[in-house]
Amino acid sequence: MNTTHWRRAPLAAVCCAALAALTLAAAGATAATAGTRAAASDSRSGGAPIVTTDDGAVRGTTAGTVAEFLGIPYAAPPTGNLRWRPPAPPAGWRGVRDATQFAPSCPQPASPFLPPGPFSEDCLYLNVYTPNRGADHRLLRGGDEDGLPVLAWIHGGGLTEEAGRNYDGSKLAADGTVVVTINYRLGALGFLAHPALASRPGGPAGNYGLMDQQAALRWVRDNIAQFGGDPHNVTIAGQSAGGLSVLAQMVSPGSRGLFQKAIIQSGSFALNQRPLADAEAAGEAFAAQAGCPDQTAACLRQLPVSDLVNPNFVEIPGVVDGKVLTEPVGTALAAGQFAHVPVLNGTNHDEERLFVSIGLTVSQGTDVLIPEQPVTTDNYQTDIVAALGVPAARAAAIAAEYPPAAYPSPDEAFSTLVGDASFACPALQIDQLTSQRVPTYAYEFNDDNAPQLFTPPRFVPRVATHESELPYLFDLPNAPFPAQFSVGQQVLAASMRAAWANFAARGNPATSAVPWPAISANSTRMLSLVPPQPQVETDFAARHHCTFWAAG
Repeated sequence: MNTTHWRRAPLAAVCCAALAALTLAAAGATAATAGTRAAASDSRSGGAPIVTTDDGAVRGTTAGTVAEFLGIPYAAPPTGNLRWRPPAPPAGWRGVRDATQFAPSCPQPASPFLPPGPFSEDCLYLNVYTPNRGADHRLLRGGDEDGLPVLAWIHGGGLTEEAGRNYDGSKLAADGTVVVTINYRLGALGFLAHPALASRPGGPAGNYGLMDQQAALRWVRDNIAQFGGDPHNVTIAGQSAGGLSVLAQMVSPGSRGLFQKAIIQSGSFALNQRPLADAEAAGEAFAAQAGCPDQTAACLRQLPVSDLVNPNFVEIPGVVDGKVLTEPVGTALAAGQFAHVPVLNGTNHDEERLFVSIGLTVSQGTDVLIPEQPVTTDNYQTDIVAALGVPAARAAAIAAEYPPAAYPSPDEAFSTLVGDASFACPALQIDQLTSQRVPTYAYEFNDDNAPQLFTPPRFVPRVATHESELPYLFDLPNAPFPAQFSVGQQVLAASMRAAWANFAARGNPATSAVPWPAISANSTRMLSLVPPQPQVETDFAARHHCTFWAAG
């Protein structure tokens, strides 16, 4: 099965490009108490909170019970000679740095769905949302024993798009969690593997975006106490490619000790990372196409950013470079070679429905255009071959397991089977592997009436699909189609935020209102996230045909 190819557009890039065209055509949307010491509040700032980091002081702003610090540098600009190198420490500054505006997002293909400008190669910044004490705007500040739990959010976007600014952590912070959202290098700037960029012949190359994530976590370790957080109680969390990044950090030696819990949302779709030699061969082809036939680092580092923001460049699912990743994620999990921290892992009811609606599928990190559209009973097996990279005989067996006549339409049958193969059953595999060594909790997001914030109304059939759970956890200020929650959905959203906050605090997402069983060797009970009250479900493996996929 194909895993990546530099000529294929990434999951988010193809998705958003297609949706952009549709949009243009249619266009014609109480903090927990902790700590006893307070950070200084400068009277000259009009009561705005000021915090001193290792690099200098920053002045934020307040919104209700939450203080926000935006655009804080965690690494030096990765420009010039620092392009395609591990992130370097940021330069310090004198005085008080304004932290009330977002910094530039990392370069990426243009899209109306993702962060508004500006974009710059100088993009290694993070944002902090933290509770404060109210009218005097003093931050909750404590030592290691009484700081608040920290949730570091790694955005999705196919490792080619998105930014930390798209996720407003205020509501999670109001539940008593210090939330950090980060930028990291994307696309070719973040994941190009090329022999000329290796520190030595045959040495590691690529995965610079994953290195950035580790640098941001080191900044959290060194500075988050000043914002009221506990540097020894950090949860890394992410969705889609961000969830995959969480898995990568779980198995990466370079992130050991930088986090104590992990939340994976829809990140199970790419467990087989490509070998360095394959990635470097693709990198050489990219270099030639970008304008460096001499294949030198000097040429690559002198190329304008516009020549490198290539929507056809993909390095999902990452590179086994020998340093950041020493083996594929799935292999490491099976061998127990991962950070032994509590895990919360989940998927949505029909992850693939969003993609199938725009004419593609996602399988092992590669998106594949559906060759014959719409899917019909006549082209059903042909499309299965293309989507999953299987021979005709296997496609026939899959079609027998998922007969189109058993579903409302061939399209729905097709999205169901690809979602089961690419998201649902790999997620259950992760649960079964991690639960052998660490507490593991699983969920399925099943609100099929979730607001569709990323597509025009009624474009995707009503179903909980990829990204549907995000607005239940974060405000999404740049979502193109804002929608209102029903009363029941508001209750579910509050319940989910409380569960995420509890997991960040204690490693267990259960609340007094919603018990949440752990996965075990003898039980795969998980929580079905439905409004208004989540319910325990026991039939996940059967509904998603996981025995069939495991045998194949």
